[in-house]
Amino acid sequence: MDLVVTPDLTRWEWKDEDEYAHVRRLGIVSGTEHRAVDDARAEVLAMLAERSRLFAHAERWAAWRWEPVWPTPRLPRSRAAANRVASEGG
Repeated sequence: MDLVVTPDLTRWEWKDEDEYAHVRRLGIVSGTEHRAVDDARAEVLAMLAERSRLFAHAERWAAWRWEPVWPTPRLPRSRAAANRVASEGG
C-alpha cells in the first residue's frame, strides 16, 4: 500500500485501501500477511510521527527538483522484447 504524505509531513493518507480490503475479502492476503502489513504500516507511521529515518530530512526531499539537463531515464530493453522486434522485422 502506498502512503501519500504532504511535503511538510502534517497530513497523510493510504492509497488503495479499498482494493486492499477487496483482496482481503477474496482471501488473496492471508491473516499472517495482513498482520505483517499492519505491523509495517504502524512502523512507518511511527517514523512519520517521530520525524525519523525516512522522514528525518523531509525538508531536503521537499526541496528536491529534477534538473532539466539530466537525461530522461530509460529502462533497459529486455532480451525477449528485442528478439520479438527483431523477428517482426522492427
